[in-house]
Amino acid sequence: MLESSTIFNSYFPNLNNFEIQQLLKLKELYVHWNAQINVISRKDMDEFLLRHILHSLAINKFINFRNGTQIMDLGCGGGFPGIPLAIIFPEVEFLMVDSIGKKIKVVNEVSQALQLKNVTAVQARAEDIKQQFDFVVSRAVAPLEQLLFWTYKKYKKLNSNEKTNGLICLKGGDLHQEISDAHNYLKASKITQNITLKNISEWYSEDFFETKKLVYCAL
Repeated sequence: MLESSTIFNSYFPNLNNFEIQQLLKLKELYVHWNAQINVISRKDMDEFLLRHILHSLAINKFINFRNGTQIMDLGCGGGFPGIPLAIIFPEVEFLMVDSIGKKIKVVNEVSQALQLKNVTAVQARAEDIKQQFDFVVSRAVAPLEQLLFWTYKKYKKLNSNEKTNGLICLKGGDLHQEISDAHNYLKASKITQNITLKNISEWYSEDFFETKKLVYCAL
């Protein structure tokens, strides 16, 4: 089931056939590049669609980005969650940022193979990025407090989406202490915010997602 378009038709009925074919092509591309530049563990490759594509697309279950939205994928690794999101949001701009050059090479190669016109990848640290965005997305990169510290000046003041500009993270496990630390940081820094925690299992039925969370910090 997870190796066919069925799963996408089930969870994302609004995707067109071209977008589904691009998503399905991702595994072939990452198998090829992972053999040369190891950016994904073997265990994760065995369940690639579940652990990388569907996990990344959980962000679309939370928000439907409007055309023209600008997003930074911070610590993008080999391209997640940014690449799957760029496929289903072709009119949204994605800046993929990672400090490790080989990961950016994979992002560039995959983007070129899929002819994604809305993806730019740069080798850089968060503090080097001076541009402002509507949203920053991130997956299992750093504690929430650190992500907020790196990004709190990188959000546009004008909101153009259904949700306020801010940070959207994909995380796992017990996040109570991490969120408490983030609240304390924001309070000490006198930054106004709201933190929302969503269980990804609300959107997906697979066991893998039982401990997975989406954290949204409106800034």
